[in-house]
Amino acid sequence: MSVNGITGAGANVYEALPATQAAETKPAEETKDNASQKGENGVVYEPSKDSASVPVKKYVQNTELINKMKADAEAHTNQLKNIVEQMMGKQSQTYGIANNDMWKFLASGKFEVDEATKLQAQKDISEDGYWGVKQTSSRILDFATALTGGDPSKIEDMRKAFEKGYKQAEKTWGGELPEISKQTYDAVMAGFDKMAEDAGLTTATN
Repeated sequence: MSVNGITGAGANVYEALPATQAAETKPAEETKDNASQKGENGVVYEPSKDSASVPVKKYVQNTELINKMKADAEAHTNQLKNIVEQMMGKQSQTYGIANNDMWKFLASGKFEVDEATKLQAQKDISEDGYWGVKQTSSRILDFATALTGGDPSKIEDMRKAFEKGYKQAEKTWGGELPEISKQTYDAVMAGFDKMAEDAGLTTATN
């Protein structure tokens, strides 16, 4: 074998080596590029491009519903005010008949009260009578509860409606109502306080 042959073979091996190394390192570079592309394309992670454009939820008042609720509350308040005025007026009238307080009825022409009417009136304003303090105050509170559906947040509104109805009854009566009506007033106010206390609320009188 000639020296030239050995030298030539060595040269061939030497020259082929860089080509082999290049072939071996190329896939690694491609893998690196592919990994980079995955990162950019979101296979591994993709930053949200829409985060800045996510719409913010807006809260708009339902004016129609609010107005309806206000109208309903006002109607209920007026109902209680009117019923209180009627109850207090009827209670006072019955009290007047039972106690011969005739001057209160002169303007209305009610000059005569027979004995049977007087006895019935006395029964009606007794402690357990229909127009007595207990039953009258109970009816007013029951009516208030029925109007509000037992909603504790409406207690003070009903209290104010009761006060307005009572004052209106005084105007209709022509001055202060009889003692029995004043006692009924106190009983109703105490009832509202109890309702608020049971609901864990602070009352207007505290």
